[in-house]
Amino acid sequence: MSDDAQAEAGTAEGQGPVEISEDLARHLDNKRDELFEKFEIRDEFPSAVLDEAEARTEDVQAEISDEIDERADLRDLTTWTTDPIDAQDFDDAISIEEREDEYVLWVHIADVTHYVHPESAMWEEAVERSNTVYLPGYTIHMLPPVLAETVCSLVPNEERLAHTVEMHLDKEHLGYENIEIYKSVIESDERLTYSQAENRLDDPDAPLHEENTLVHELADRMHEQRKEDGSLVLNPSRDRAHTIIEECMLKANKAVTHTLMWDRGVEAMYRVHPQPSPDEWSEALREIQDLDGVSIPGDTWDDPRKAVNATLEEAPGRQLDKIQWAVMKVMPRAKYMNDPFGGHHALNFEIYGHFTSPIRRLSDLINHWIVYQNDVPENLIELCDRASDKQKDAEQCEREYKQFLQEVGLDPMAVNNRGVEVVDESEAEKTL
Repeated sequence: MSDDAQAEAGTAEGQGPVEISEDLARHLDNKRDELFEKFEIRDEFPSAVLDEAEARTEDVQAEISDEIDERADLRDLTTWTTDPIDAQDFDDAISIEEREDEYVLWVHIADVTHYVHPESAMWEEAVERSNTVYLPGYTIHMLPPVLAETVCSLVPNEERLAHTVEMHLDKEHLGYENIEIYKSVIESDERLTYSQAENRLDDPDAPLHEENTLVHELADRMHEQRKEDGSLVLNPSRDRAHTIIEECMLKANKAVTHTLMWDRGVEAMYRVHPQPSPDEWSEALREIQDLDGVSIPGDTWDDPRKAVNATLEEAPGRQLDKIQWAVMKVMPRAKYMNDPFGGHHALNFEIYGHFTSPIRRLSDLINHWIVYQNDVPENLIELCDRASDKQKDAEQCEREYKQFLQEVGLDPMAVNNRGVEVVDESEAEKTL
């Protein structure tokens, strides 16, 4: 058994799906339908949208060949994706180089707006849905899977159209020396799962070992730098592969919105996260300080975010959930706005917006369009409000569905990680 295969064998996926009866499956179907009605979530795509998506997946190679002369040709650049084992589409890939006085980090995002634009039925449907909704064992996509899982998925050894964010980073401070955002053609060398990426970091003879090691060193420094600057890190024990992806995506998102704001002077769909009031922060810190075995380091009280980071690193594992919950309770909701005023409190970024997930978030799709057109949709404020409201609906729907799963005796995390399989009751009885 290879190291990669062994890594997957011990995971939840290796245990097989959660088995449920036909009766319980009907209950789950009914509950989902009830929640979709309550939160106005569309489960089925209109046929016009599906037909359009299907048509856009024909003659893919010919279309890409026609586009190559108009784009940056990055097919020879070493590029790879890293995603969960059960990911159905791969919308972001990375490349890295270390040069004498700089790092060059490329984040390639599937060029969804090449296929989905304001004149298309898919765009209209994406605005209607505003995001992909993830329920344990069930996904309601923002874009038709036939599109998202084919031409917009950066699969290995296939040419794909991408929107690339090329960042030249100063070696000492990791600041942006230069940012370029352009349309490209890429060819991913490999699709890694998170556990495979961890293995590659440990095995000096494995393909992509050097690239993963280099990008992890960079991501780790970016992560530490964020924490020092006062960015809230609620999950201190994240593994190396997740750190790589999270930090590279944050760096790209920030680069795009900074470019739009400062270099181009055009509006964008910003992610704004207001801060809790001083009293709310005090209340959260007091609640944390009162937990058994937990102590907030004295020199961090002045900046609540740094106080929480430092406490999470030292606190006993059994208290992590309670510390995180104390913080989440006082945090206002983040929202989408056409003005970055107020910045993103949790990340401690003055300007921030989304760009790296246009398959599953309307905000990213809109920002791709703005970058490409250097102009904004007329109804940008309306789109911001729509995306904020639908995200709230999606989160509430997910919360209520998880609660229902627990009520009927199912573990939401197991269902999420392993999926479900409906077994015939009479067959199930025979095996007992």
